[in-house]
Amino acid sequence: MRKLSGGSFMLIIFVALMAYNSITSGNFSNPGQWFYAMVLRLPAIVIGLTFHEFAHAFSAWKLGDMTPKAQGRVTLNPLAHIDPFGILALVFVGFGWGRPVQVNPFAFKKNRRGANIIVDVAGVTTNFILAFIFTAIYILSIVQWHQDQYGALCAILGNVITINIILMLFNLLPIPPLDGFGIITEIFDLRRYPWYHTLYNSGMFILLILVFFGITRYIFTQAVIQSIYGLFFKIWLPIL
Repeated sequence: MRKLSGGSFMLIIFVALMAYNSITSGNFSNPGQWFYAMVLRLPAIVIGLTFHEFAHAFSAWKLGDMTPKAQGRVTLNPLAHIDPFGILALVFVGFGWGRPVQVNPFAFKKNRRGANIIVDVAGVTTNFILAFIFTAIYILSIVQWHQDQYGALCAILGNVITINIILMLFNLLPIPPLDGFGIITEIFDLRRYPWYHTLYNSGMFILLILVFFGITRYIFTQAVIQSIYGLFFKIWLPIL
């Protein structure tokens, strides 16, 4: 996700409504339990967002755009990629974002459309790789330690896998300003159509509506996430 701004009035209203829904639905009825679960989930959120945005910055830099490097984004320091409001929203209402990586496509050395695709694909690919690698670490941790003794560590590792799968799937949605829309824009050269800019400018509103009314939950069901999880396990178990 390269163009999502965390400071718009629309986002603030949306987060406020989502927070209200979370409170009234009883998500915080047991503050201690909620806090403990969030402590176990926060490292996964930071890792997923940091590597996702770093991948965008690194790939753009390697393709000739010096903007991410000049802005200090070609780094794995989470402080360079975490949007404070975005991560608070993610923690409290389940929807958030990192600091968008600014890219100048005119600075790419070769094949501008191809370079844009690489930059867009880099984020979701990195989330996929992280989920895959951490599945192996999770399996080894279960073998090495008793899960009842190191339950918190196993939970953190499991959250890293789940969060990265969710980030990958969510960002692949073909809705602006997500990476999926950027990918299909370049593949099908959507900018040549008169409706492109109207759709692009309305993308954030469409995305927030889908999230607010829970439509994305029907796309990223637990069954979908578990099927990817299970595929990783099948690949790693014979090796480990």
